Amino acid sequence: MKRRLTALAAVVWALAGVPEVAAAGAAQATGAAQDAPPASVAVPLPAAGPAAAPTSLPSPTAILSPARQSASDAIAQDAGEYARMYGVSLAEARARLVAQEETVRFTDAIAIELSDRLAGIAIEHRPTYRIVILLTGDEAVADRVVSAGGMAVPITFRTGARATKAQLELALASHQAALAAAVAHPPGMGIDLSTGELVVIVNPRDADREGVAALTARLSGIAGVPVRARVDRVVASANMAVEGGARVTGIDPADGRRYACTTGFVVTDGARTAVATAAHCPDQLSYAGPGGERQALPFVGQWGWGYQDVQVNASDVALSPSFFADTDKTISRGVAGRRALTSMRAGDVVCHRGERTGYSCAPVELVSFAPAGQLCGGACLPTWVTVAGPSCQSGDSGAPVFLGNRAFGLVKGGSYRSDRSCAFYFFMSTDYLPTGWRLLEDASAAPTTPAPPPAPSPPHYYPSTRP
Repeated sequence: MKRRLTALAAVVWALAGVPEVAAAGAAQATGAAQDAPPASVAVPLPAAGPAAAPTSLPSPTAILSPARQSASDAIAQDAGEYARMYGVSLAEARARLVAQEETVRFTDAIAIELSDRLAGIAIEHRPTYRIVILLTGDEAVADRVVSAGGMAVPITFRTGARATKAQLELALASHQAALAAAVAHPPGMGIDLSTGELVVIVNPRDADREGVAALTARLSGIAGVPVRARVDRVVASANMAVEGGARVTGIDPADGRRYACTTGFVVTDGARTAVATAAHCPDQLSYAGPGGERQALPFVGQWGWGYQDVQVNASDVALSPSFFADTDKTISRGVAGRRALTSMRAGDVVCHRGERTGYSCAPVELVSFAPAGQLCGGACLPTWVTVAGPSCQSGDSGAPVFLGNRAFGLVKGGSYRSDRSCAFYFFMSTDYLPTGWRLLEDASAAPTTPAPPPAPSPPHYYPSTRP
């Protein structure tokens, strides 16, 4: 029985030659936000699948292929959004986004160098562009400057944090249930790497009942680390509801209704290509293209318990390692590399392309985020990442999260204010793609920046599906 987990939906990849066939094919339909999803179960491939894995992937078809952006044009498009958000020139915006990716290797190295004191790493965009490293203790560390994106990027060290990032992560993993039980309305919670605090997103009625200061003190006592009670007038975090207008459809046997979905990135197990979307999509999907094209996308498996919200649907036609990155789905981008969850920083700018909201970019807010409620076959583990609104709506579930040609993750869900505007959305890192499946990358899509070295594994108290 298909469960409906959560996530904003977005059409993102293209069939190797049939642009929307793939994109819509893997797209996902989201279920009602109030439905609690059951545990997901990996389902074996249909008997009609290939009897033996070929030694190499089949060549993609080459019909109706959308215009493919170069790496330079891809980052330039994202720079346009950055320039609008922060009021800088397009040239400055492009330099900053390239620098954002090029500096990952520097901040990863600093995280290892100062692991015993590291409380957080954040990108600041105003009044100037810089990286801020937050440390515990009072011993000063000299500021640094690195060259990235053709600009000099300052790295500033601030001391005085009261808990390390590792301590915040352990406290959240250990006390998540107790923190949730401490308030009447289910809270979302995560780590703010810019302040070195565990953030608990509480309902205004809970804050009004005892006051923000008293509530903060009580939550800090439970967690044993600094806590900030963030009062948001938002509806509880929820999976995205199914919306019309997407390009992939399927029937949910639970109610016999047809739902529409959108797709994320193309993945491969080394023998087949498939689309990754949200786990709450109907199992069997059918792609309907703008010209009346139809293609079945057989169900492979779904993973949606605790720290995942991902489904894989295979294709009999080879898919290209590409995704749509514009609202109108007229251009595509190749995938060239990904960002590991352990390398995420507060303030990193990421983009997503949802079937409902189209293309937009915004900064990362919280890492190690645990959505409120029972959205993951029970309580979600603190493995998600939040991105600031205002661009997210029901219908964006499964959308790809990216910058330039680099993949970050798949949209799961979001939180909304009383007027239904988007407060933030949250995504699953590509770290948690199902075991045996990986992103299909485009060798011709040169990364906009050098790929960072492999990041350390996620903390041991977080589950990992990586081989």
